[in-house]
Amino acid sequence: MQKIKAANAYNFKILVLVVILVLVIIASFQLGRYPISPKDLFGILISKFYPVNHFWTDQMEAILFNVRLPRIILACLVGCCLSAAGASYQGVFQNPMASPEVLGASAGAGFGAALAIFCYGNSKMIIVSAFCFGLLSIAIVYFIGKRTKGNNILGLILSGIMVSALFKAGTSYIKLVADTNDQLPLITYWLIGSLAGAKMSQIQLVIIPMALGIIVLFLLKWQLNVLTMGDDEARTIGVNAKRIRLIIIVFATMVTAASVSVSGMVEWVGLVIPHLTRKIVGDNYKYLMPASMISGAIFLLLVDDVSRNLLASEIPLGILTAFIGAPFFIYLITRKEETY
Repeated sequence: MQKIKAANAYNFKILVLVVILVLVIIASFQLGRYPISPKDLFGILISKFYPVNHFWTDQMEAILFNVRLPRIILACLVGCCLSAAGASYQGVFQNPMASPEVLGASAGAGFGAALAIFCYGNSKMIIVSAFCFGLLSIAIVYFIGKRTKGNNILGLILSGIMVSALFKAGTSYIKLVADTNDQLPLITYWLIGSLAGAKMSQIQLVIIPMALGIIVLFLLKWQLNVLTMGDDEARTIGVNAKRIRLIIIVFATMVTAASVSVSGMVEWVGLVIPHLTRKIVGDNYKYLMPASMISGAIFLLLVDDVSRNLLASEIPLGILTAFIGAPFFIYLITRKEETY
């Protein structure tokens, strides 16, 4: 009976998070340099399905569908993916400090984007290059990690640190030789992270890998619970820990690479949000995974709202997430109690 009550309580908390997300999305549509009232918002949206008297301006409708809608969708997708990846890495590596940057996917994607900008690629080439190099990083890390002696998990983490350092060095070299008037500002701004200029074409490029990765990670939440107990415990239950771990790492890295390819280097989300979500629903991945996904979408959407409305000029997302993430990281490494 107590378990049923606890489950109902956790489900209710997840439902509350969904309601909060919906409210934040509605508020985000109205925020900006060009105000859109709730009446205009719902009128424009309803008009796409039912005939409604046209009481709004064409400019208002264009801003809603061409500027704010793509940006809101991308903020929710990127926040959801990075949080899900962070929660997955923390379970797989049994390490509360694990995050989407742990295997070098972010650094690889950053190098791919910088390389595309250096070669004068268009926005689609930048996204594709970032995504491909993000996946390449996990392939290199896995290849090296399998050949390390001793603890395989530790080998993967150390390999990720090494590969990340190599890709960051490559990115620094590209910035060094890039044209200072044209290429270098674009590379620098992209690496800081931003959703400015979000387009539906970008969403179409990344929606399939994002959706596929999110679905797989959501379906494997029970196996993640088993992995946190250790390989020996997983073996007694009949779970192939090595195979499940590889699948989770691949798909977590895939959603990370897809996210970084469209948003730039938005760090700390995958570290901060899963820990904050644990305070709400606990360590059980049955509730932690969906709650992390929803919380990540809420968090990044709120941060993006602040970035485009706080000052006259937009503040890059990477700066704002670092202001929040760094103090929280200090809290994590100085607290006494253990997470696992």
